[in-house]
Amino acid sequence: MLDSIFKLNEHKTTVRTEIVAGITTFLTMAYIIFVNPQILGMAKMPADAVFVSTCVAAAIGCFLMAFVANYPIALAPGMGLNAYFAFGVVGGMGYSWQVALGCVFISGVLFLIISVLPIREWIVNAIPKSLKMAIAAGIGLFLALIAFKNAGIVVGNEATLVTHGKLTSWPVVMATLGFALIVALEYRRMMGGVIIGILAITALSVAFGQQELKHIFDVPPSIAPVLLQMDLAGAFKVGLVTVVFAFLFVDLFDNTGTLIALAHRGGFMKPDGSVPGLKRVLISDSAAAMIGAAVGTSTTTSYIESASGISAGGRTGLTAATVGVLFLLALFVSPLATSIPPYATAPALLYVACLMVRGLTEVEWDDVTEAAPAVITAIAMPFTFSIAEGIAFGFISYVGIKLVSGRFSDIHPAVGILAVLFILKYVFI
Repeated sequence: MLDSIFKLNEHKTTVRTEIVAGITTFLTMAYIIFVNPQILGMAKMPADAVFVSTCVAAAIGCFLMAFVANYPIALAPGMGLNAYFAFGVVGGMGYSWQVALGCVFISGVLFLIISVLPIREWIVNAIPKSLKMAIAAGIGLFLALIAFKNAGIVVGNEATLVTHGKLTSWPVVMATLGFALIVALEYRRMMGGVIIGILAITALSVAFGQQELKHIFDVPPSIAPVLLQMDLAGAFKVGLVTVVFAFLFVDLFDNTGTLIALAHRGGFMKPDGSVPGLKRVLISDSAAAMIGAAVGTSTTTSYIESASGISAGGRTGLTAATVGVLFLLALFVSPLATSIPPYATAPALLYVACLMVRGLTEVEWDDVTEAAPAVITAIAMPFTFSIAEGIAFGFISYVGIKLVSGRFSDIHPAVGILAVLFILKYVFI
Protein backbone atom coordinates (compact mmCIF):
# COMPACT_ATOMS: atom_id res chain seq x y z
CA MET A 1 0.00 0.00 0.00
CA LEU A 2 2.76 2.43 0.96
CA ASP A 3 4.65 1.64 -2.23
CA SER A 4 1.56 2.35 -4.35
CA ILE A 5 0.96 5.67 -2.57
CA PHE A 6 4.53 6.97 -2.37
CA LYS A 7 6.19 5.00 -5.23
CA LEU A 8 8.99 3.78 -2.97
CA ASN A 9 10.51 1.35 -5.49
CA GLU A 10 10.50 3.99 -8.20
CA HIS A 11 12.49 6.30 -5.90
CA LYS A 12 14.79 3.45 -4.82
CA THR A 13 13.97 3.71 -1.13
CA THR A 14 12.36 1.62 1.63
CA VAL A 15 9.78 2.13 4.35
CA ARG A 16 12.46 1.92 7.04
CA THR A 17 14.66 4.51 5.33
CA GLU A 18 11.77 6.92 4.91
CA ILE A 19 10.64 6.59 8.54
CA VAL A 20 14.17 7.11 9.87
CA ALA A 21 14.48 10.16 7.60
CA GLY A 22 11.19 11.50 8.97
CA ILE A 23 12.33 11.07 12.57
CA THR A 24 15.60 12.84 11.70
CA THR A 25 13.78 15.80 10.17
CA PHE A 26 11.38 16.05 13.09
CA LEU A 27 14.17 16.14 15.67
CA THR A 28 15.91 18.98 13.83
CA MET A 29 12.78 21.16 13.62
CA ALA A 30 10.80 20.15 16.73
CA TYR A 31 12.08 23.24 18.54
CA ILE A 32 9.26 25.16 16.82
CA ILE A 33 6.65 23.56 19.13
CA PHE A 34 8.37 25.30 22.05
CA VAL A 35 9.42 28.55 20.37
CA ASN A 36 6.28 29.42 18.41
CA PRO A 37 3.86 29.50 21.39
CA GLN A 38 6.26 31.78 23.25
CA ILE A 39 6.61 34.23 20.39
CA LEU A 40 2.90 34.37 19.56
CA GLY A 41 2.14 34.47 23.28
CA MET A 42 3.82 37.87 23.27
CA ALA A 43 1.01 38.95 20.92
CA LYS A 44 -1.39 38.02 23.73
CA MET A 45 -2.43 34.79 22.05
CA PRO A 46 -3.21 31.94 24.50
CA ALA A 47 0.04 29.93 24.54
CA ASP A 48 -1.64 26.58 25.27
CA ALA A 49 -3.92 26.90 22.24
CA VAL A 50 -1.04 28.12 20.05
CA PHE A 51 0.98 25.05 21.04
CA VAL A 52 -1.86 22.89 19.68
CA SER A 53 -2.30 25.00 16.53
CA THR A 54 1.46 24.82 15.88
CA CYS A 55 1.43 21.02 15.98
CA VAL A 56 -1.80 20.76 13.96
CA ALA A 57 -0.68 23.26 11.29
CA ALA A 58 2.67 21.49 10.95
CA ALA A 59 1.00 18.08 10.68
CA ILE A 60 -1.48 19.26 8.02
CA GLY A 61 1.30 20.93 6.04
CA CYS A 62 3.40 17.77 6.15
CA PHE A 63 0.46 15.60 5.08
CA LEU A 64 -0.29 17.93 2.15
CA MET A 65 3.32 17.71 1.01
CA ALA A 66 3.25 13.93 1.48
CA PHE A 67 0.01 13.01 -0.26
CA VAL A 68 -0.33 15.81 -2.84
CA ALA A 69 3.28 16.34 -3.89
CA ASN A 70 5.01 13.16 -2.62
CA TYR A 71 8.11 15.10 -1.56
CA PRO A 72 10.18 14.57 1.64
CA ILE A 73 9.74 18.19 2.72
CA ALA A 74 8.33 19.07 6.15
CA LEU A 75 6.41 22.22 7.01
CA ALA A 76 5.66 24.18 10.20
CA PRO A 77 5.04 27.80 11.26
CA GLY A 78 8.04 29.74 10.01
CA MET A 79 10.62 31.55 12.10
CA GLY A 80 10.83 35.26 11.33
CA LEU A 81 7.26 35.49 10.17
CA ASN A 82 6.03 34.58 13.64
CA ALA A 83 8.25 37.32 15.08
CA TYR A 84 6.88 39.84 12.58
CA PHE A 85 3.37 38.72 13.51
CA ALA A 86 3.95 39.27 17.24
CA PHE A 87 6.33 42.22 17.39
CA GLY A 88 5.57 44.01 14.14
CA VAL A 89 1.86 43.74 13.43
CA VAL A 90 0.49 43.28 16.96
CA GLY A 91 3.14 44.86 19.16
CA GLY A 92 4.33 47.61 16.81
CA MET A 93 1.22 48.56 14.85
CA GLY A 94 -1.25 47.82 17.62
CA TYR A 95 -3.56 45.49 15.70
CA SER A 96 -5.21 42.53 17.42
CA TRP A 97 -3.86 39.04 16.86
CA GLN A 98 -7.18 38.17 15.21
CA VAL A 99 -6.54 40.83 12.55
CA ALA A 100 -2.97 39.58 12.15
CA LEU A 101 -4.32 36.06 11.56
CA GLY A 102 -6.65 37.52 8.95
CA CYS A 103 -3.65 39.04 7.17
CA VAL A 104 -1.87 35.68 7.22
CA PHE A 105 -4.95 33.96 5.80
CA ILE A 106 -5.33 36.51 2.97
CA SER A 107 -1.63 36.25 2.15
CA GLY A 108 -2.07 32.46 2.04
CA VAL A 109 -4.95 32.77 -0.43
CA LEU A 110 -2.87 35.09 -2.63
CA PHE A 111 0.06 32.71 -2.30
CA LEU A 112 -2.10 29.84 -3.53
CA ILE A 113 -3.37 31.88 -6.49
CA ILE A 114 0.08 32.96 -7.68
CA SER A 115 1.34 29.39 -7.19
CA VAL A 116 -1.37 27.98 -9.48
CA LEU A 117 -0.69 30.71 -12.03
CA PRO A 118 2.83 31.38 -13.43
CA ILE A 119 3.04 34.61 -11.42
CA ARG A 120 5.14 33.16 -8.58
CA GLU A 121 8.07 32.29 -10.80
CA TRP A 122 7.87 35.66 -12.57
CA ILE A 123 8.03 37.59 -9.29
CA VAL A 124 10.86 35.49 -7.87
CA ASN A 125 12.94 35.93 -11.02
CA ALA A 126 12.28 39.68 -11.07
CA ILE A 127 13.79 40.47 -7.67
CA PRO A 128 17.57 40.94 -7.68
CA LYS A 129 19.54 38.28 -5.83
CA SER A 130 21.16 40.83 -3.53
CA LEU A 131 17.77 41.89 -2.17
CA LYS A 132 16.62 38.29 -1.77
CA MET A 133 19.71 37.46 0.28
CA ALA A 134 19.42 40.69 2.27
CA ILE A 135 15.81 39.97 3.22
CA ALA A 136 16.82 36.58 4.63
CA ALA A 137 19.78 38.11 6.48
CA GLY A 138 17.65 40.97 7.81
CA ILE A 139 15.14 38.53 9.26
CA GLY A 140 18.08 36.78 10.89
CA LEU A 141 19.25 40.03 12.51
CA PHE A 142 15.67 40.68 13.62
CA LEU A 143 15.54 37.26 15.29
CA ALA A 144 18.91 37.89 16.93
CA LEU A 145 17.62 41.10 18.52
CA ILE A 146 14.56 39.25 19.85
CA ALA A 147 16.83 36.48 21.20
CA PHE A 148 19.00 39.02 23.06
CA LYS A 149 15.88 40.69 24.42
CA ASN A 150 14.32 37.43 25.63
CA ALA A 151 17.57 36.43 27.31
CA GLY A 152 17.92 39.79 29.07
CA ILE A 153 21.21 40.51 27.28
CA VAL A 154 19.78 43.63 25.60
CA VAL A 155 17.43 46.02 27.43
CA GLY A 156 15.94 49.41 26.69
CA ASN A 157 17.70 52.65 27.63
CA GLU A 158 16.32 56.19 27.27
CA ALA A 159 19.73 57.72 26.57
CA THR A 160 21.19 55.16 24.19
CA LEU A 161 17.99 53.37 23.02
CA VAL A 162 19.48 50.00 23.99
CA THR A 163 22.17 48.72 26.36
CA HIS A 164 23.16 45.43 27.95
CA GLY A 165 21.28 43.95 30.90
CA LYS A 166 22.71 42.30 34.00
CA LEU A 167 25.16 39.90 32.42
CA THR A 168 25.53 37.79 35.57
CA SER A 169 21.81 37.09 35.90
CA TRP A 170 20.50 33.52 35.62
CA PRO A 171 18.67 34.08 32.28
CA VAL A 172 21.76 35.60 30.61
CA VAL A 173 24.11 32.89 31.88
CA MET A 174 21.71 30.10 30.87
CA ALA A 175 21.05 31.60 27.44
CA THR A 176 24.78 31.91 26.81
CA LEU A 177 25.36 28.34 27.90
CA GLY A 178 22.45 27.13 25.76
CA PHE A 179 23.77 28.86 22.66
CA ALA A 180 27.24 27.41 23.13
CA LEU A 181 25.74 23.94 23.61
CA ILE A 182 23.56 24.19 20.49
CA VAL A 183 26.45 25.38 18.32
CA ALA A 184 28.71 22.61 19.64
CA LEU A 185 26.09 19.92 19.05
CA GLU A 186 25.31 21.18 15.55
CA TYR A 187 29.03 21.36 14.75
CA ARG A 188 29.34 17.71 15.77
CA ARG A 189 26.27 16.94 13.64
CA MET A 190 24.33 15.69 16.66
CA MET A 191 20.77 14.90 15.58
CA GLY A 192 18.31 17.25 17.34
CA GLY A 193 21.02 19.60 18.62
CA VAL A 194 18.70 22.60 18.90
CA ILE A 195 15.96 20.82 20.84
CA ILE A 196 18.58 19.17 23.09
CA GLY A 197 19.91 22.64 23.94
CA ILE A 198 16.44 23.95 24.82
CA LEU A 199 15.61 20.95 27.00
CA ALA A 200 19.02 20.97 28.72
CA ILE A 201 18.65 24.60 29.83
CA THR A 202 15.09 23.92 30.99
CA ALA A 203 16.27 20.88 32.98
CA LEU A 204 19.01 22.95 34.66
CA SER A 205 16.49 25.65 35.54
CA VAL A 206 14.14 23.09 37.08
CA ALA A 207 17.00 21.43 38.99
CA PHE A 208 18.12 24.76 40.51
CA GLY A 209 14.59 25.84 41.36
CA GLN A 210 14.43 28.60 38.74
CA GLN A 211 11.58 26.98 36.82
CA GLU A 212 8.64 24.77 37.81
CA LEU A 213 7.75 21.58 35.95
CA LYS A 214 5.05 19.38 37.48
CA HIS A 215 4.74 16.83 34.70
CA ILE A 216 5.60 16.31 31.03
CA PHE A 217 2.67 14.43 29.45
CA ASP A 218 -1.02 15.36 29.44
CA VAL A 219 -4.11 15.50 27.28
CA PRO A 220 -3.72 18.28 24.66
CA PRO A 221 -5.28 21.67 25.56
CA SER A 222 -8.20 23.01 23.53
CA ILE A 223 -7.48 24.69 20.20
CA ALA A 224 -10.84 26.51 20.32
CA PRO A 225 -9.48 29.90 21.54
CA VAL A 226 -7.53 30.35 18.27
CA LEU A 227 -9.37 28.11 15.78
CA LEU A 228 -10.99 30.13 12.95
CA GLN A 229 -10.46 33.35 14.91
CA MET A 230 -8.98 35.38 12.04
CA ASP A 231 -10.59 38.78 11.55
CA LEU A 232 -10.87 39.01 7.76
CA ALA A 233 -12.88 42.24 7.79
CA GLY A 234 -10.20 43.97 9.85
CA ALA A 235 -7.45 42.58 7.62
CA PHE A 236 -8.99 44.17 4.52
CA LYS A 237 -8.29 47.68 5.82
CA VAL A 238 -6.18 49.78 3.46
CA GLY A 239 -3.45 50.30 6.05
CA LEU A 240 -2.87 46.56 6.28
CA VAL A 241 -2.06 46.07 2.59
CA THR A 242 1.62 46.38 3.45
CA VAL A 243 1.27 43.79 6.21
CA VAL A 244 -0.40 41.26 3.89
CA PHE A 245 2.28 41.99 1.30
CA ALA A 246 5.06 41.48 3.85
CA PHE A 247 3.70 38.06 4.88
CA LEU A 248 3.28 37.10 1.23
CA PHE A 249 6.62 38.49 0.11
CA VAL A 250 8.76 36.92 2.83
CA ASP A 251 7.02 33.56 2.50
CA LEU A 252 7.37 33.74 -1.28
CA PHE A 253 11.15 34.02 -1.27
CA ASP A 254 11.85 31.98 1.83
CA ASN A 255 9.64 29.16 0.62
CA THR A 256 10.80 29.17 -2.97
CA GLY A 257 14.47 29.35 -2.00
CA THR A 258 14.00 26.48 0.47
CA LEU A 259 12.19 24.31 -2.07
CA ILE A 260 14.86 24.86 -4.72
CA ALA A 261 17.68 24.11 -2.26
CA LEU A 262 15.99 20.93 -1.03
CA ALA A 263 15.16 19.76 -4.56
CA HIS A 264 18.81 20.16 -5.47
CA ARG A 265 19.96 18.43 -2.27
CA GLY A 266 17.67 15.46 -2.86
CA GLY A 267 18.61 15.03 -6.50
CA PHE A 268 15.09 15.85 -7.73
CA MET A 269 16.26 18.71 -9.95
CA LYS A 270 16.82 17.90 -13.62
CA PRO A 271 19.96 19.05 -15.49
CA ASP A 272 18.03 21.97 -17.02
CA GLY A 273 17.12 23.23 -13.52
CA SER A 274 13.48 22.15 -13.63
CA VAL A 275 11.88 20.24 -10.75
CA PRO A 276 9.37 17.45 -11.56
CA GLY A 277 5.98 17.98 -9.96
CA LEU A 278 6.99 21.45 -8.74
CA LYS A 279 3.48 22.82 -9.18
CA ARG A 280 2.07 20.27 -6.73
CA VAL A 281 4.80 21.20 -4.26
CA LEU A 282 3.96 24.91 -4.60
CA ILE A 283 0.24 24.26 -4.18
CA SER A 284 0.91 22.13 -1.09
CA ASP A 285 3.00 24.72 0.73
CA SER A 286 0.76 27.65 -0.21
CA ALA A 287 -2.36 25.75 0.93
CA ALA A 288 -0.56 24.97 4.20
CA ALA A 289 0.00 28.69 4.78
CA MET A 290 -3.71 29.36 4.39
CA ILE A 291 -4.79 26.44 6.58
CA GLY A 292 -2.25 27.40 9.24
CA ALA A 293 -3.96 30.75 9.72
CA ALA A 294 -7.33 29.01 9.97
CA VAL A 295 -6.16 26.76 12.80
CA GLY A 296 -4.62 29.73 14.61
CA THR A 297 -0.94 30.27 13.91
CA SER A 298 1.38 32.43 11.84
CA THR A 299 2.48 31.50 8.32
CA THR A 300 3.26 27.81 7.77
CA THR A 301 6.19 27.26 5.44
CA SER A 302 8.66 24.66 4.18
CA TYR A 303 11.59 24.02 6.52
CA ILE A 304 15.21 23.93 5.37
CA GLU A 305 15.76 21.43 8.21
CA SER A 306 14.16 18.91 5.86
CA ALA A 307 17.66 18.63 4.39
CA SER A 308 18.63 16.49 7.39
CA GLY A 309 15.99 13.92 6.50
CA ILE A 310 16.92 14.03 2.83
CA SER A 311 20.55 13.43 3.83
CA ALA A 312 19.33 10.41 5.83
CA GLY A 313 17.82 8.94 2.65
CA GLY A 314 14.33 10.45 2.53
CA ARG A 315 13.09 10.61 -1.05
CA THR A 316 9.27 10.46 -0.90
CA GLY A 317 6.26 11.85 0.88
CA LEU A 318 6.46 9.05 3.43
CA THR A 319 9.23 11.07 5.11
CA ALA A 320 6.94 14.12 5.35
CA ALA A 321 4.03 11.95 6.53
CA THR A 322 6.22 10.55 9.31
CA VAL A 323 7.04 14.09 10.46
CA GLY A 324 3.32 14.90 10.44
CA VAL A 325 2.50 11.93 12.66
CA LEU A 326 5.26 12.92 15.10
CA PHE A 327 3.87 16.47 15.32
CA LEU A 328 0.49 14.99 16.27
CA LEU A 329 2.12 12.82 18.94
CA ALA A 330 3.89 15.94 20.25
CA LEU A 331 0.48 17.30 21.26
CA PHE A 332 0.74 15.22 24.42
CA VAL A 333 3.81 17.09 25.77
CA SER A 334 1.99 20.39 26.26
CA PRO A 335 2.94 20.71 29.98
CA LEU A 336 6.62 20.63 28.96
CA ALA A 337 6.10 23.20 26.21
CA THR A 338 4.45 25.69 28.55
CA SER A 339 7.15 25.23 31.21
CA ILE A 340 10.10 26.22 29.01
CA PRO A 341 11.35 29.74 29.92
CA PRO A 342 12.06 32.37 27.22
CA TYR A 343 15.79 32.33 27.96
CA ALA A 344 15.86 28.61 27.06
CA THR A 345 14.46 29.24 23.58
CA ALA A 346 16.51 32.41 23.02
CA PRO A 347 19.61 30.36 22.05
CA ALA A 348 17.56 28.58 19.38
CA LEU A 349 16.45 31.92 17.95
CA LEU A 350 20.04 33.15 17.94
CA TYR A 351 21.28 29.99 16.24
CA VAL A 352 18.64 30.28 13.49
CA ALA A 353 19.67 33.93 13.13
CA CYS A 354 23.28 32.89 12.54
CA LEU A 355 22.19 30.56 9.75
CA MET A 356 20.06 33.23 8.07
CA VAL A 357 22.63 36.05 8.22
CA ARG A 358 25.08 34.05 6.11
CA GLY A 359 22.94 35.02 3.11
CA LEU A 360 24.92 38.27 3.04
CA THR A 361 27.90 36.34 1.69
CA GLU A 362 26.05 36.03 -1.63
CA VAL A 363 25.60 39.78 -2.08
CA GLU A 364 27.66 41.35 -4.90
CA TRP A 365 29.95 43.38 -2.63
CA ASP A 366 32.09 44.55 -5.55
CA ASP A 367 29.07 46.42 -6.97
CA VAL A 368 28.13 49.15 -4.51
CA THR A 369 24.78 49.74 -6.26
CA GLU A 370 23.86 46.16 -5.27
CA ALA A 371 25.59 46.07 -1.88
CA ALA A 372 24.23 49.36 -0.48
CA PRO A 373 20.51 48.50 -0.87
CA ALA A 374 21.24 45.05 0.55
CA VAL A 375 22.82 46.54 3.67
CA ILE A 376 19.94 48.99 4.08
CA THR A 377 17.43 46.14 3.79
CA ALA A 378 19.21 43.97 6.34
CA ILE A 379 19.88 46.59 9.01
CA ALA A 380 16.50 48.32 8.67
CA MET A 381 14.64 45.24 9.93
CA PRO A 382 16.15 45.11 13.43
CA PHE A 383 16.53 48.90 13.71
CA THR A 384 12.87 49.56 12.83
CA PHE A 385 11.77 46.30 14.48
CA SER A 386 9.81 45.50 11.32
CA ILE A 387 10.39 43.09 8.44
CA ALA A 388 7.94 45.05 6.28
CA GLU A 389 9.83 48.32 6.69
CA GLY A 390 13.11 46.63 5.84
CA ILE A 391 11.64 45.27 2.61
CA ALA A 392 10.21 48.68 1.73
CA PHE A 393 13.46 50.52 2.45
CA GLY A 394 15.34 47.96 0.38
CA PHE A 395 13.18 48.29 -2.72
CA ILE A 396 13.05 52.08 -2.58
CA SER A 397 16.81 52.42 -2.07
CA TYR A 398 17.56 49.87 -4.81
CA VAL A 399 15.51 51.70 -7.44
CA GLY A 400 16.70 55.13 -6.28
CA ILE A 401 20.39 54.20 -6.33
CA LYS A 402 20.12 52.51 -9.72
CA LEU A 403 18.34 55.54 -11.22
CA VAL A 404 20.87 58.06 -9.89
CA SER A 405 23.73 55.82 -11.01
CA GLY A 406 22.33 55.58 -14.54
CA ARG A 407 21.85 51.81 -14.28
CA PHE A 408 18.31 51.90 -15.69
CA SER A 409 18.51 48.46 -17.32
CA ASP A 410 19.08 46.82 -13.91
CA ILE A 411 15.60 47.78 -12.72
CA HIS A 412 13.04 45.10 -13.52
CA PRO A 413 9.54 46.57 -14.09
CA ALA A 414 8.16 44.57 -11.15
CA VAL A 415 10.82 46.01 -8.82
CA GLY A 416 10.13 49.55 -10.04
CA ILE A 417 6.37 49.15 -9.54
CA LEU A 418 6.83 47.80 -6.02
CA ALA A 419 9.17 50.67 -5.10
CA VAL A 420 6.60 53.21 -6.30
CA LEU A 421 3.84 51.49 -4.33
CA PHE A 422 5.97 51.59 -1.18
CA ILE A 423 6.59 55.32 -1.65
CA LEU A 424 2.87 55.97 -2.17
CA LYS A 425 2.15 54.00 0.97
CA TYR A 426 4.44 56.25 3.04
CA VAL A 427 3.00 59.39 1.46
CA PHE A 428 -0.71 58.62 1.71
CA ILE A 429 -1.19 55.95 4.40
